Amino acid sequence: MEQPLFKIREKGKYGFIDAQGQVVIEPQYLAVEDYYHGFTRVQLNDKLVPMDPLGRLLMKHFFNYVGHFEEDLARVQLVSRWGYIDIRGNLSIDIRFDQAGDFNNGLAAVSWNSAFGLIDLKGNYVVPPRYEWMGDYREGLAPVRWLGRSGYVDRHGAFVIDTAYERCLPFQQDLAVIVDQGQWGVINRNGDILCEPQFPFREGISNGEYFDGMAIVTQQGKFGFINHEGEVVVTPRYEAAGDFCEGLAPTQLHGRYGFINKQDDMVVPYIYEDAGLYAEGLAPVRQNRQWGYIDARGEWTIPPKYDAVQGFREGLAWVEKNGLWGYINRSGEFIWRER
Repeated sequence: MEQPLFKIREKGKYGFIDAQGQVVIEPQYLAVEDYYHGFTRVQLNDKLVPMDPLGRLLMKHFFNYVGHFEEDLARVQLVSRWGYIDIRGNLSIDIRFDQAGDFNNGLAAVSWNSAFGLIDLKGNYVVPPRYEWMGDYREGLAPVRWLGRSGYVDRHGAFVIDTAYERCLPFQQDLAVIVDQGQWGVINRNGDILCEPQFPFREGISNGEYFDGMAIVTQQGKFGFINHEGEVVVTPRYEAAGDFCEGLAPTQLHGRYGFINKQDDMVVPYIYEDAGLYAEGLAPVRQNRQWGYIDARGEWTIPPKYDAVQGFREGLAWVEKNGLWGYINRSGEFIWRER
């Protein structure tokens, strides 16, 4: 199992440390991202280039864009066409598509001449391009639009779910979002409607995305939640809400933040100026313009004294004070500080 790496900054350049605070990749890049599936992307000139945990760059080819690796392949764009590279940086699937999606379960949605189909990991068509639109293939199904129909096809291109709605989104495990007249709802893998379209659909934000078995919904500017069965279990009444994690979700009432459980019981009172998600048993909260961390009972574990923070990951959390970065452990001790 690969050790987790954490991005650091020194004198305006970025690198990485390990969980013990030891520098693994010296700060030398103008921008870096967190590692994902064994790779990060670093800025080299005006391009993003993949880099492995040993600091080796995949520079056999330069592309306009390189995506994240999924199933050991990353989609890449050269001018206006798309293809895929492997984890060694070799061109695995030729640059020839108008559009290309990420691989999932061995298949990816691509388009050619304004028609969408599915390819396998070798770039061979499993479903020839014929659909007007196709989303990511997940859980054995891909959402499509074809001849005015919206629904889901299997890996052979056969319609499995035919809906009466104008749009369908990719499955998340055994649930998927359907959209009609600007409203979204939820169906299951059998095509059963669990929740009729009734919540405003907004491009570019989470619509029906489930976390910890719950999804945020909005009605008349208020926030609530639906469960995995499509039932509204937290009536939209909050001014703001974050996703559930570890059984709790941050919500805002009367301008202050607290936390509720899945039964809509208040677990942590509404006394904070802002709040993040629970991770590894701790949640970042802000009080008196400073951030700290509380446990699941709402008790301070790390007092508020930072200007900015992130949630814990692999035992460490990023914090910022007076413009300088640092990483602390669960006891609030620094394991690395920007100099």
